[in-house]
Amino acid sequence: MHDLCDNKTVILLIECRTCEVSVTESIQREHRMELKNLVDQPNKLPTVPKVVQQLIESFNSEDISAAEIAHLIASDPALAAKLLRLANSAYFHVSRTVGTVDDALRMLGFVMVRNLVLGNGMVAAFKNTKGMDLQQFWRYNLYTACAARWLAQKGGDNGDTAFTLGMMHGIGQLQLHAVAPAEVMPLDKEMNVLDAGRAALEKEKLGFHYADVSAELAKIWNFPESLSTALKDIPAPLASTPINKAAAWVHLGAWRARAEVLELSDEEMTEGYPTIIGKRLNVDAGWVPALVAHAKDRADRAMPPLNELTAGLDAMLE
Repeated sequence: MHDLCDNKTVILLIECRTCEVSVTESIQREHRMELKNLVDQPNKLPTVPKVVQQLIESFNSEDISAAEIAHLIASDPALAAKLLRLANSAYFHVSRTVGTVDDALRMLGFVMVRNLVLGNGMVAAFKNTKGMDLQQFWRYNLYTACAARWLAQKGGDNGDTAFTLGMMHGIGQLQLHAVAPAEVMPLDKEMNVLDAGRAALEKEKLGFHYADVSAELAKIWNFPESLSTALKDIPAPLASTPINKAAAWVHLGAWRARAEVLELSDEEMTEGYPTIIGKRLNVDAGWVPALVAHAKDRADRAMPPLNELTAGLDAMLE
C-alpha cells in the first residue's frame, strides 16, 4: 500500500509538472504574439522621413548610384545642411571643406553618409517618445556606434556596419516605451534601460527583449536579414554559432558607452567587462586603461576618450 501511494504521488507530481510546462509554453506563445503586436499596425510605427526610407531601400539595391543618393539627400535642404555639418566635423578629419552632398559622398563614402542620414532619421522618428531620457539614450547609442566602429576597424572588420548597428541597436527600447508604456514602467523602476542586465530582465518579464523589437522593426523597414539578425544577437552574441562578430563588436561598444553615460567606476567597469566576448574577438584588454592596471606601455592601444572619438557627431542628436 505504501508503494502504491508513493507511485500515485510521483504520477501526480509528473502531471503537475507537465501542466506547469504547458502553461509556461502557453504564456511564451502569448508573449511572442505580443512582440508582433508592438509593430503590427502602421499607427504603432514611428514616422521615418521619406529620404531615410529611400536610403534604407538602398541596403538591398546593388545598382543604386552615388548620383541618385546625392539627389535624394539634396531634395531635403535641412537634411543636406545637417549632413554637411556632420561631414565637416572633427570626427572625419577631412583635408578640405565638404561643400556639397557630392563632396560628402566622395570623401566619406556612400555607406558612412547613409549612416549619418539614418542616425539623424532615427532620432527624428522617435523624438516624442515619453518615459525616457532621450538625450542620454541617444548619446549612449552614438557612443556605442563610434566605439563599435573603432573596435571593428582595429579588428579588421567592417566598421561602418558596426556603426549602423550601434546607432540602431536600442530602437526597440524606444518602441517599447512608445507602444507599451504601462508594461515597461515597472521594469524602468527596477532597472535603468541602459543597464547591462536589462535585456535579461525584459526576457524574464515579457518573454522577449528590446533587441527582438529592434530586429522586428528592421525587418519591417526591409533592412538586410544580416542586419536584423545582428540586432537581435547584440545582447548575447555568443548565443549564435558561430559567434555573430558584428553583434559582438556592438556589444563591446555598448559596454564602453554604458560605462561612460552611467558614470561607472573603474571597479564597476572591470566587473562588468564581457571578458569572453573580448577574447573571442582577440581584443587586447589594453583598449580600456581601466582594465589593465599600470599599463603605460600599452597606452597606444587605448581607445580615445569617447567625447573625442565622437567629436562633432552630437549634431546628429539635435
